[in-house]
Amino acid sequence: MSALSYMGKLLDGAEVEWTVLGDERFVEIANAARRPVKASLRVSGETPYYGANNIQDYVDGYTHDGEYVLIAEDGSASLENYSVQYTTGKFWANNHVHVVRGMQGLNTRFLYHYLRIVDFIPYLPNKDRSKLTKGEMIKIPLPIPCPENPEKSLEIQAEIVRILDAFTELTAELTAELTARKKQYNHYRDQLLSFEEEEVEWKTLGEIGEVRMCKRILKSQTSSEGEIPFYKIGTFGRDPDAYIPRSLFEEYRAKYSYPKIGEVLISASGTIGRTVVFDGEDSYFQDSNIVWIENDESVVLNKFLFYFYKIANWGISEGGTIQRLYNDNLRKLLIPIPFPNDSKKSLTEQARIVTILDKFDALTNSIREGLPREIELRQKQYEYYRDLLLSFPKLEEVAA
Repeated sequence: MSALSYMGKLLDGAEVEWTVLGDERFVEIANAARRPVKASLRVSGETPYYGANNIQDYVDGYTHDGEYVLIAEDGSASLENYSVQYTTGKFWANNHVHVVRGMQGLNTRFLYHYLRIVDFIPYLPNKDRSKLTKGEMIKIPLPIPCPENPEKSLEIQAEIVRILDAFTELTAELTAELTARKKQYNHYRDQLLSFEEEEVEWKTLGEIGEVRMCKRILKSQTSSEGEIPFYKIGTFGRDPDAYIPRSLFEEYRAKYSYPKIGEVLISASGTIGRTVVFDGEDSYFQDSNIVWIENDESVVLNKFLFYFYKIANWGISEGGTIQRLYNDNLRKLLIPIPFPNDSKKSLTEQARIVTILDKFDALTNSIREGLPREIELRQKQYEYYRDLLLSFPKLEEVAA
């Protein structure tokens, strides 16, 4: 069923009036009560303190009490996902959010869901990080179903809210479940990687293998487009923004150190200790900032190292403005080797631990399976129905 036909069935012949957010018949703009307070002057409390990037702090006192929608005023909010928040009860709003709510003929929760599909960019003067002024905000179009019959209008709005809230509630439940599972995962990981002294021998990474890194790539050798992704510290584990020619990649891979499939790449700068298991895809990595241990898996499994790295004390150097993990720190990191006098038993125990942690990791972190995948699907489902339910037939042009 198309969006228009679905909305036609819901409206049952009723018309839609397109007005604007500044229409005082339907919307109250409660900006006058906003009050910014410097962080150093805030009194700690239980009331959420809202700014453009949602809750900034929890304070004593409040500026508003009730059901409201908060719209980011300045450009600290993302243009691609403009900040629109729904809140009830007591809260404190600073002057970086517009505070609005529905009047008698407009359900505030309906207003919240509708504003989440609004394109705010035309109302931002410079299209970058500009302020959404009140003067521009009040021009934003607003649909009112069945305006000639307020009771029926509110029934239609309430039905839309009921459906959309069901999806948001399910997503919230899954998110809470994910948080609980992550705590459980961390507990079992810590437990599984804690050994009795008689069962384990602690070895340094320097004893297990050599620290390796790729050959240095100069900025002049990279481009914004190309054949082989080049991962720097800022894009490690994310999407690349630089590339090198395949000819250079083949030359350096043949001449210099290059990771083997399964070896664990480690961030030595920035977010210290962030790890990625190398999957063998053609790619190159920034020297000294991204390193790995050329490991002998007859002693310790790479995946066992991967999980231990997550709880490791890296001994970070504080010399300079940027924290750094130097090779000497890395070589000194102590790794537990279970049942060191029985290689077969040791590797079997490592594999057992890895299997258990792999299952937890998939459940809590995988975007292809587990709870993150389920949350993503429910969010897409919510967005689909939100767009469907809020695609009202536009019967007239909104006055500027």
